[in-house]
Amino acid sequence: MNIKSSILNASACLLELFYPKVCMACGTHLFVEEAEICKMCLDRLPKTGFEKHPDDNVISAMLWGRCSIHFAYSLYYYRKGERIQNLLHSVKYKGNKQLGYILGKQLGLNIKKSSIPFDVIVPVPLHPLKKLKRGFNQSEVIAEGMKEVLDLPIDVNTIQRRKFTSTQTKKSRFDRWKNVEDIFVLNNSNSQEGKSILVVDDVITTGSTMEACVNTLAQIQGAKISLATIACAAL
Repeated sequence: MNIKSSILNASACLLELFYPKVCMACGTHLFVEEAEICKMCLDRLPKTGFEKHPDDNVISAMLWGRCSIHFAYSLYYYRKGERIQNLLHSVKYKGNKQLGYILGKQLGLNIKKSSIPFDVIVPVPLHPLKKLKRGFNQSEVIAEGMKEVLDLPIDVNTIQRRKFTSTQTKKSRFDRWKNVEDIFVLNNSNSQEGKSILVVDDVITTGSTMEACVNTLAQIQGAKISLATIACAAL
C-alpha cells in the first residue's frame, strides 16, 4: 500500500470515528456493507405485498372512480411517527438523494417480481420554483434507482407542473384536491402514445396529487397508466 492510499484510509477511519454512518430509520451504526438504512430496518418496515396483486389493492381502492389505473405498487405502509416517515423525510426535506436512490432500487426489485412489462417511468413533476428551492425532485431520484433495476427510460418532459402549490401536509382531503386541481399540463404527448407508463412518487396519502397527474397523462392516446410509490397510507 502506497503512502497516498494509507493517508486516505487513515482519513476515512478518522471521519468514521467522529462522524459515524447511521441508519436513517433507527439511528443505529451501519455496517460497512450497508448504506443509509440497515438491513434490520429493511426487513422490519411494514411491507404491503402489493406486487402479488397489483391490480387490486389499497391504492386501486383509494383511486377507484377518480382515475383509471392498470396496476399500482407501493413498498411500505405509511404511518406518521414510524420509520418509513423518517426515511421519506430524510429524502424529501434533508436532501438525502442516496437514500432516495436506494429506496428506488428496492421499489424496482419489488415491481420486477410481478413480471409486468412497462415502457417508461414518469416521475411526478415538481414546479420549477420548488425544484430550484429544494435542489432536486425526490420522485426523479427514486426513478433513477428504479431505472437501474428495471432498465427503463425516464421521461421528465411529457408532463409538467404549471402551478406552484402550497404544501399538502396539513390540508383536509377536499382542500388537497382543490390545491392540485389542474396543476399539470401535457407537453409533446405524442412521444408516449400507446405506451405503458409507470408514474412514480414518494408517497401517496389521499391520492389527490396522483389523481391529477394520472388524469392528465390519460389524455395521451392509447396510454396505459400505472403507478408506484415507496409508501402509501394504510386505509
